[in-house]
Amino acid sequence: MLEREHALLLRWLLTDAYPLWSTWGFDEANGAFAESLTAAGPSAGQPHRARVLTRQIYSYARAADLGWSRGDASRLVTAGLEYFLAHYRRSDGLFRTLVADDGTTLDDRAFLYDQAFVLLALAESQTLLGRQPELLQTAQFLRVALYERMKRASAGFSSGVPDALPLQSNPHMHLFESALSWTRVDADPAWQALADEIVALALSRFIDPVTGALREHFDANWSPLAGTLGRIVEPGHQFEWAWLLLCWGKATEGDAYRAAQRLLQIGEAHGVRDGIAINALLDDFSVHDGEARLWPQTERLKAAVRMAATTREPRFWSMAAQAATGLRRYLDTEVRGLWYDRLTVDGQFLQQPAPASSFYHIVCAIDEVTAILKAV
Repeated sequence: MLEREHALLLRWLLTDAYPLWSTWGFDEANGAFAESLTAAGPSAGQPHRARVLTRQIYSYARAADLGWSRGDASRLVTAGLEYFLAHYRRSDGLFRTLVADDGTTLDDRAFLYDQAFVLLALAESQTLLGRQPELLQTAQFLRVALYERMKRASAGFSSGVPDALPLQSNPHMHLFESALSWTRVDADPAWQALADEIVALALSRFIDPVTGALREHFDANWSPLAGTLGRIVEPGHQFEWAWLLLCWGKATEGDAYRAAQRLLQIGEAHGVRDGIAINALLDDFSVHDGEARLWPQTERLKAAVRMAATTREPRFWSMAAQAATGLRRYLDTEVRGLWYDRLTVDGQFLQQPAPASSFYHIVCAIDEVTAILKAV
């Protein structure tokens, strides 16, 4: 069943999504990617977030390997990089978070979340373009800037400059993802060291030692933030961390593997309703936000298929197939290649522009299933 679901997802990506977003979703005049699309075309007048441009660069950097041959992925990635590096780079080696369509700075703050996606885009671009010394140097400078400007004396990184608090697990997760991506394209041991450092922090601070659940928000001492924010447990992030820990680990043993098992179990047992992964729980696993965005469906799929490949247990193949079926519900739109982003608690999709930020999640999930099915 997973093979059939994968074939449908891949066909949608190659014949509908990539062609649509590479035309409607790309501004030929300046090389920027649209923030969102409607059935009538790009949403007008929106500023450009750093995280969206870098996610789109990633999405097209993976296009050729996934089989998209009708468009020029290299041109899109190159143009996107040129626009981004020209308008987002700060003098301290970090990257600002928001610019206007003409490149004018709208928000000069630098967030850890954005820096992680810059590193991911730079790494994955080289899988498409080949080794690029300038991109490698940019990534090395950024890594140095992170340690100089955001590294905390105790452990981990601040959330931004100047917005250091609250501390958050989510940006560290994407920094972990980016470090793993760099280990595949660059022999510098600093990337593996960064990944290992974040794993240690996740196991010691992010994951509750009693329940095994991963929390989101922390105070300056890496204790869960007081109040509701400190109690939030997102099913999507239980899945996403499980996937990354499985990617990092090399054996079905050890603390990281056991943590991944528990995270996947929590997400599946408490965070899935009627075949759909919901937005948020509290630390007692009661529902905090019963709506369901698109992205948790992709993370459930990635975690399930990676665990299936690791253990070869049929239940995880079934879980992956169910997650793929749930994801395809979001892609069943009137204009093929768009998606719904939010499902309400009563099972209705909100009629909103399709956010470009979701494309990264979709591409990454389809890429993971493609690679796993080829390997097994």
